[in-house]
Amino acid sequence: MTRILQISDPHFGTEVEPVVQALLHLSHDLQPDLVLLSGDLTQRARRSQFAAVRSFVQALERPVLAVPGNHDIPLFNVVARLLNPYGGYRRAMGATLEPVFETPGLLAIGVNSTRPTRHERGQVDAHQITRVAQRLRRAHPDCLRIVVLHHPVRAAVEHDRKNLLIGREKAVPAWVEAGADLILGGHIHLPYVMPALGETSLASASLPVGEILEEGGLAEDEALSERPPGTRQAWVVQAGTALSRRVRGGIPNSVNVIDHAVAAGRHDCAIQRWDYDEDKKAFDCVTRHVTRWRR
Repeated sequence: MTRILQISDPHFGTEVEPVVQALLHLSHDLQPDLVLLSGDLTQRARRSQFAAVRSFVQALERPVLAVPGNHDIPLFNVVARLLNPYGGYRRAMGATLEPVFETPGLLAIGVNSTRPTRHERGQVDAHQITRVAQRLRRAHPDCLRIVVLHHPVRAAVEHDRKNLLIGREKAVPAWVEAGADLILGGHIHLPYVMPALGETSLASASLPVGEILEEGGLAEDEALSERPPGTRQAWVVQAGTALSRRVRGGIPNSVNVIDHAVAAGRHDCAIQRWDYDEDKKAFDCVTRHVTRWRR
């Protein structure tokens, strides 16, 4: 089995220290094969904030793949924004803005959706779309194939449509056709899971553990989605803010845990949302979305 921990929008500079410690404990307990950081690592791209990010990453003691968010580019330092927008990010996280992580069971492709000339909106261009699609096609059939970027490609509520990735109309179909299974993002501090293509609604998103999720005699903590053989579908997995006090609408700090296993050509993937519990001072699993497919 392969396990991935998705941490998004920690916004160091606004982090809540008990939540930081709880997340480190969770990572140490779960021992993920990879930690994905899907952008907005800092609040204002300051040197001290990137230093805090670096210390946190070192404390995780796990392999990490990170992509920048719009908050990781200087906002008020106009000279740095124009001449060296990723300088602080690169000092903390390394030179590459679009890293790739590959093992026999996992391919994770990072995409830089930020643009120094834009404050909030994200964008991908034709070169990025093609590069990612070509890399996806080369993956082994048994691999879980993940694309991770900061900006969302689908919205769960109408209000968030203004935050959607520019270029998504071409990128998402191309990546799904090339073999993507999951497209991970952050930015809007709202966690949800929904199909990457086709008609959808809020009913497609994962619901709290214990609710009746879908018909079919499932365990009460699972929402099951079957992908028929020969069809291509992928899932959008959005994460909330992991560590920041800048939570949205009362939604607590949260992260995603993704477990994937393949046997005899059948893939089983469980996408779990873990929320921070203020009383327990720990993260608890609150939703679980299970999807199955064959290549």
